[in-house]
Amino acid sequence: MSSSTPPYRGALFMVCSTGSYIVSDTFMKLATAGLPPYEVLLLRGVSATICGMFLLSFLGQWHIVPKIFDRWVSIRNLIELASVLCYIVALANMPIANVAALTQITPLIVLIGAALFFRERLSGMSMTLIVVGFAGAIMVAQPTKEGLSFFALLALGNAIFGAIRDLAGRRVPATVPGILVAFGASVLVLIGAIAIHLTLEETIVPNTRHVLLLAGSGLFLFAGHYLLFTAYRLGPTAIVAPYYYFFTVWALIAGVMVFKTLPNLTAISGIVLVIVSGVAIVLFERFRMQPAPVA
Repeated sequence: MSSSTPPYRGALFMVCSTGSYIVSDTFMKLATAGLPPYEVLLLRGVSATICGMFLLSFLGQWHIVPKIFDRWVSIRNLIELASVLCYIVALANMPIANVAALTQITPLIVLIGAALFFRERLSGMSMTLIVVGFAGAIMVAQPTKEGLSFFALLALGNAIFGAIRDLAGRRVPATVPGILVAFGASVLVLIGAIAIHLTLEETIVPNTRHVLLLAGSGLFLFAGHYLLFTAYRLGPTAIVAPYYYFFTVWALIAGVMVFKTLPNLTAISGIVLVIVSGVAIVLFERFRMQPAPVA
């Protein structure tokens, strides 16, 4: 980050990134009203892959495409595939705000994974906040006497796979640009969606509305990737990261304005707990890692 760059530009890019992701998901959810979920994922994958190809051409980076076969890039993107396969079915069958809120526990799981596998120190306060975040996730999922619904389990599976993906992403060599990792993920998700769609679903010919929705979804998905990548280059993580929780705010807005749905009071309370615990952890860890003043 340039010293002349205001750090809160990164926060602005993060807010725009989360908004782009929610627009993409909103278009996908609208398309699932008339198409099977994995066919929707397939068609969005085509759009996202084409966007990636144009962007790689614009940046003149086709010569580094073979790096998508790097071991850790491949592992990271295979886990991304598992995460997305869970997410699309949950998104098609649950309110968008509820799915988004359950996705927000991913950073909390990452902290636990980093402590277990990378020996990163986790304070008692952070552990307490993680427990609060998980309690909020349970309030959003709202288990019954029979347990969690299948779709809530898929949303939680998306969060768990997302955390494993982010931990694996730490092993990706610094020489591999983020845009190339995103392109590799788009291609792999497309291949996976084709395989599962042909195996489990009956193909429905999309109409013009479906095509436009999913073309837009792919475009906003790649815009989200670019804005997220740029956000962390423009501002320090401690300032930028808390704004990732705008994801749920945008999802609530989309739920009300597009789908005319609003989570019940229990779910809203859980969403608040997830957001507050996540932001508090980032701010607490930022404070804890500051060097002590010299006497």
